[in-house]
Amino acid sequence: MERRGDEIHLETEEARSGEMSNVVRYVLVIALVLAIAALSIIWITGAATSPQGDRTGVVTNQATPRT
Repeated sequence: MERRGDEIHLETEEARSGEMSNVVRYVLVIALVLAIAALSIIWITGAATSPQGDRTGVVTNQATPRT
């Protein structure tokens, strides 16, 4: 740290208050991949185990057509 009049000049490391490693980036990437995998597994297993309707029957949850 260097003081020039009213100004204080800091080195890059001092101004950032830390080191320049990529640990946080790796943790975020790994967490993102795990979250996507977990949600995909939940979605796929839910779709695979839900009862499937008869494709030839009446479609539900839709308005009946006017005649």
